Amino acid sequence: MLYICATPIGNLEDITLRVLRILKEVDLIVAEDTRHTRKLLSHYQISQPLMSYHKFNEHQQSDQIVSMLKEGKKIALVSDAGIPGISDPGAELIAKVIAADLPLTVLPGANACITAVVQSGFLTGPFYFHGFLPRKQSQIAAVLSSLKILACPLVFYEAPHRIPATLKALQEHLGDRRCAISRELTKKFEETKRGLLSELIEFYTHSTPRGEFVIVVEGSGQDSDAVREASPEIVQSLLKEQLSLGLSKKDAVKVVAKSLGVRKNEVYQQALALDLNDG
Repeated sequence: MLYICATPIGNLEDITLRVLRILKEVDLIVAEDTRHTRKLLSHYQISQPLMSYHKFNEHQQSDQIVSMLKEGKKIALVSDAGIPGISDPGAELIAKVIAADLPLTVLPGANACITAVVQSGFLTGPFYFHGFLPRKQSQIAAVLSSLKILACPLVFYEAPHRIPATLKALQEHLGDRRCAISRELTKKFEETKRGLLSELIEFYTHSTPRGEFVIVVEGSGQDSDAVREASPEIVQSLLKEQLSLGLSKKDAVKVVAKSLGVRKNEVYQQALALDLNDG
């Protein structure tokens, strides 16, 4: 069995009793950074063996882990913070375990995205989680151009040294929207700054960003020109994404309509067109 274990995003108390029990029972703990995980294990007096698993060795290590699972080993997968596979290594291993028809289970817990989007005050329905933006300006422009039509809040992760540049890119491509920026979530110096993107750019121009950041940007709003210009291609792309997650056609139409701020009937027509294309 592979156990995908959520670990604290800052405060060491934010870990479930179930995760602690599993970490004590498994044969091996696979960790993004063994030095970081060893601090957590030491805090809870857990001494199971550790294996390193990060973006530079995940392909090789995934095959080895699958082999051990086939031998009957019980293995826990953890990242430095939060849930493995969410902007952290783990997705490749999970896919290989499923492909090998081996059992796995996710042990839920702390997550920076969920914590920040609730704390932002923008959450009234769906939200869109993107994670880290690409590094090249052309790629950033392409991503944000595709997201600017969404009426729901947009959630991004960012490193401190990139905060000013990222905020400027968000303002340039999305407009001067309301934004909430949370840093050091659950830690001693946790802080959330709220305001227009222009105001936050001004603040971080004169204040050095420190810590890990989650940026939550307000959605486009249902009356904006961007929403009215949602193309059939974008609607169908979002429908395919929701259907791939296992939603029924009816539920997928509801989610996409609310995310884009358009009438359900318009989205339903695109769902019908999607069926014809697939046929």
